[in-house]
Amino acid sequence: MQHRCGDKALPTGSDLPPASPQQDLCSDRPSEAADMNTTAIPKFPGRFPEPLSKAFTKNLVVLLLGVSITCINARFIQVLSKHQIFYLNPRYILFIHLVVNDMIQVMLSLILFVMSANLHKISFSICCIIILITLFATENTPLNVACMAIECYIAVCLPLRHSRICTIMKTLMLIGLIWVTSMSVVLPDLFVTLVTEPLDFFHSQFVCNRVNAFPNTILDQKRYIIHSVFLVIIWFTIFYTYFRILFTARAASKDSKKARNTIILHGFQVLLCMTTYVGPQLLVVVQRWFLLNYFDSMFAYYIIVHVLPRSITPIIYGVRDETFRKYLRRNIMCECSFTKITR
Repeated sequence: MQHRCGDKALPTGSDLPPASPQQDLCSDRPSEAADMNTTAIPKFPGRFPEPLSKAFTKNLVVLLLGVSITCINARFIQVLSKHQIFYLNPRYILFIHLVVNDMIQVMLSLILFVMSANLHKISFSICCIIILITLFATENTPLNVACMAIECYIAVCLPLRHSRICTIMKTLMLIGLIWVTSMSVVLPDLFVTLVTEPLDFFHSQFVCNRVNAFPNTILDQKRYIIHSVFLVIIWFTIFYTYFRILFTARAASKDSKKARNTIILHGFQVLLCMTTYVGPQLLVVVQRWFLLNYFDSMFAYYIIVHVLPRSITPIIYGVRDETFRKYLRRNIMCECSFTKITR
């Protein structure tokens, strides 16, 4: 099965890497690159159909990882929703939002992965809705992590002012601001597409991905500029808050090992979240690592950008939190006891 090279060949590319041995024979541009920009990428002498068993294994790995992350996050939401202490605390409200956001992103990215891997074509309207929600959730993650870092900084460094600054209403307003910011970054892609593309484009069907849905090259430059600004602002925020927290913890306690480990874990997650802003550049690096195998490079890119940041969120913000861990353990023990009784 080949892509159409007719009167109007739709731009190829994908927010998700291929798990299928299909390839685009109409263009030198990689047909399944994640969030491709105009960045030049190397030619791949090894871009040939891979064995069916290998493609199936990649599909299976992605599905298992995605389902596992979704199930873990669903369990977290179940625990968070059962106890009032969580949705009356600004820190846990932000955590709930992060978990729900990750669930949305993982589930929709799985749908996109399956459609892209099997070259399922859908209409522009349906694809646009899926792509937009996925992009909103993707943009939300680093912003949410930065807000959690600021809340933690206020709690540790300004404890007397924390209850006045970090109220429930202000936290909900902050979450609303996160969504407004993400929408302001993503929606211009839709508006530019509506203005620049011909009418028959919106009635066509194609493999659903960002580049096919929003093909104008001006959008590549727009995303590069905005993501560069966001990268600088969020990194500065993260570095400033985390190092202030570390120094404050050292001054207040002789044992700062736990604080240091927490900072390291948070920094690692933030590093992964930042791949959202350096996607095209990271893609070039990954493709050079797998110079002889294009499909392996796309698979590695998908795991690094879409899976890893969401897989460590439950560990950093959930399991390591003493309060949440206590309620999670209690919930599991109650379920186990109920299961024994019913037997």
